[in-house]
Amino acid sequence: MTQVPPPASSLPSDLTNWFSAKGWAPRRHQLDMLAVARNGEHGLLVATTGAGKTLAGFLPTLAELIESPIEGLHTLYVSPLKALAVDIQRNLLAPVEEMGLDIRIETRTGDTPSDRKARQRIRPPQILLTTPESLSLLLSYPDAATMFAGLKTIVVDEVHAFATGKRGDLLSLGMARLQAIAPGLRRVALSATVADPDGYRAWLAPDGDIDTVTLVQGDPGAPPNIAILLPEGRIPWSGHSGRYAAEQVIAEIETHKTTIVFCNTRALAELIFQDLWKANAMNLPLGVHHGSLSLEARRKVEGAMADGKLRGLVATASLDLGVDWGDVDCVIQMGAPKGSSRLLQRIGRSNHRLDESSEAIVVPGNRFEYLEARAALDAVEAGELDADVFRMGALDVLAQHVMACACAAPFDQAVLLDEIRSALPYSALTAETFDQVLHFVRDGGYALQAYDKFKRLTQDTDGMWRITHPKFIAQHRLNAGIIVEATMLSVRFKNGRTLGRVEEAFAATMSPGDTFFFAGMSLEVERIDTEDLVVRATARPARIPSYGGSRMPLSTNLADRVRGFLADPSEWARFPDDVREWLEVQQARSILPSPGQLLVETFPREGRHYMVAYSFEGWNAHQSLGMLVTRRMETQGLRPIGFVSNDYALACFGLDPIPDPRALFSPDILEDEFVDWVQQSALLKRAFREVAVIGGLVERQIPGKRKTGRQVTFSTDLIYDVLRKYEPAHILLQAAWADARARMTDVGRLANLLDRAADTMLHVDLPRISPLAVPVLTLIGREKVAQGMSDDALLEEAEVLVAEAMRVD
Repeated sequence: MTQVPPPASSLPSDLTNWFSAKGWAPRRHQLDMLAVARNGEHGLLVATTGAGKTLAGFLPTLAELIESPIEGLHTLYVSPLKALAVDIQRNLLAPVEEMGLDIRIETRTGDTPSDRKARQRIRPPQILLTTPESLSLLLSYPDAATMFAGLKTIVVDEVHAFATGKRGDLLSLGMARLQAIAPGLRRVALSATVADPDGYRAWLAPDGDIDTVTLVQGDPGAPPNIAILLPEGRIPWSGHSGRYAAEQVIAEIETHKTTIVFCNTRALAELIFQDLWKANAMNLPLGVHHGSLSLEARRKVEGAMADGKLRGLVATASLDLGVDWGDVDCVIQMGAPKGSSRLLQRIGRSNHRLDESSEAIVVPGNRFEYLEARAALDAVEAGELDADVFRMGALDVLAQHVMACACAAPFDQAVLLDEIRSALPYSALTAETFDQVLHFVRDGGYALQAYDKFKRLTQDTDGMWRITHPKFIAQHRLNAGIIVEATMLSVRFKNGRTLGRVEEAFAATMSPGDTFFFAGMSLEVERIDTEDLVVRATARPARIPSYGGSRMPLSTNLADRVRGFLADPSEWARFPDDVREWLEVQQARSILPSPGQLLVETFPREGRHYMVAYSFEGWNAHQSLGMLVTRRMETQGLRPIGFVSNDYALACFGLDPIPDPRALFSPDILEDEFVDWVQQSALLKRAFREVAVIGGLVERQIPGKRKTGRQVTFSTDLIYDVLRKYEPAHILLQAAWADARARMTDVGRLANLLDRAADTMLHVDLPRISPLAVPVLTLIGREKVAQGMSDDALLEEAEVLVAEAMRVD
């Protein structure tokens, strides 16, 4: 149901006067949210970027604190990003100070000093801005019941960013605990990009009761102005970064006040920054921002942006959400956005106002990415958002939450289970599964219960569960968290100044004297310690650090639109000449599949035989499929050599022709080769490492020291082998399998592809390479080329492929 908004006069005079002094009037959806609060209802606000969602979320809080001032915590604001919490504090403090209100607003994240954290528990502010992880830690203290007893409202900002993942599981459990402490707690969620409002209403509601959550929808804003930047020459055949356009991007920065240049990975952000700096003839002030930079470096850049001192900022998803810098008047997306919702979020950083069009430019990396960029623009214009998939809550997250509850106070098993089931992700949790989780937290499970280091809980004669020793409380608080990054080494100068962190695996490839780009600088390694990479600045050419797990999947929404482009020549008139020519020659030489078809081409080339499947299921799924298909080729005696993939296609190649691709794509590959491959590869062990850390089985941090990645991996591998042998049904092995299947291999998309392959496959046997195959085949050799080597030989090979493919006989 949607409420009738109250008149603006229902606002306290302090707020009414403040709006008037600004020459503003409260928007309809802001008053709607006030009405929802006055009625004591939970609320979900879906409103476009720049519509004043933050003020809408806080307006009831400000009104209540003006009308009935209180000491103690009134409103808890939860955001997915530390930078967003800091930005909200800055933007909320201004009106509070302008109105002269006695309201304290503070942040609490992993960056907050420990003395302030301790003080906040004793004397909390009226409004506390935090993250799911910091909230979970707060709930692990015995005084949590006192601190949150008077809590009136929790505001979840950018709810789409984490509700469907493990951080959402943790927050959902945290809200269930808060509701038990403060039964009158009102829940509010805000987002600009929600495809399924009812799904989010159910996630937000206590006990999943959707009728208790009122949906408020904002007025549509001005349509965004999005363009696709075309190169001065021809659109490249391969690549995914848009680096060719550095000079054109600098020209755009020169003509705008402030530009954010978004990249899909941290490594690409460093690379693009270097390209832009080289092309920066006017010496415009530029910056770089991503999650691996130090807090000092990030805050310095954020402050410079807030003060209008930067003309351009190269950033990753670390600035995707909600950060409001008023002078940003252009957003540039390097490479394809991979999803219409992500593109909308990013372009919303430009002209952050409801009645002014956001200006954005997409720089596609290759011809397929041009089609993807065009698909994204069409989806944004049509109001199509990427679907969100809600799933059962993760068991490793549940184990961490149970431990947090035990740290706070002894608990009754049945009471805690009822509380947990009130969180939607765990609403179907069985008593048997909860008992397994609880007994894992108690002593590690059957195979590990003999070891004292895992005996964390005990059950009293009265049935209450409690912590066995205070050391386990300290251990939990040191190690709790959901984001498990690869082990990192600090990058610092000899004087102690820290620039940020790189992954231990990348550092292991470095030696003293080697160079790499980081934080916008070229750095030379002086020495490598167990925890630090000590560097000095240099002008020598350098590498770019690599980071695992950062590749974004192509959304099914955009994949379907690209398929539609291929099958509909009437659309091609909208495309540049070289893209249109590419598709026309493909149509003449082979086939362009319809959206429901799986095109598989086979052809010989230079003594090898190639098979290219155009399945559009994303790089992750294609990588997994490549592993499985080449294994099956091996068993069939087809002598495979290798495979390469991108978001759009998978190419396998070997010494023998493939007469019937259907035999390689049968669904039983997931039952046979998939299970065997996962068990024999490091994939499941990596998944187990993550769930073991989240579940609290293995600690990363011990007092005064952080374990190295090798130490953590050694510990988890040992435990993994023990559990596989003696307790294969262990709760963490179940969690690891769920992670490996759902996230690391995109197995859902893989299964859908294999299920339809037999009925929808079009096999075309060609005498030579097709135009459609060029983008993926140009990847052969590139991914393994040594750092610093010239690309000339690879470029020559690409030119040969193009000439061969585009020749019409």
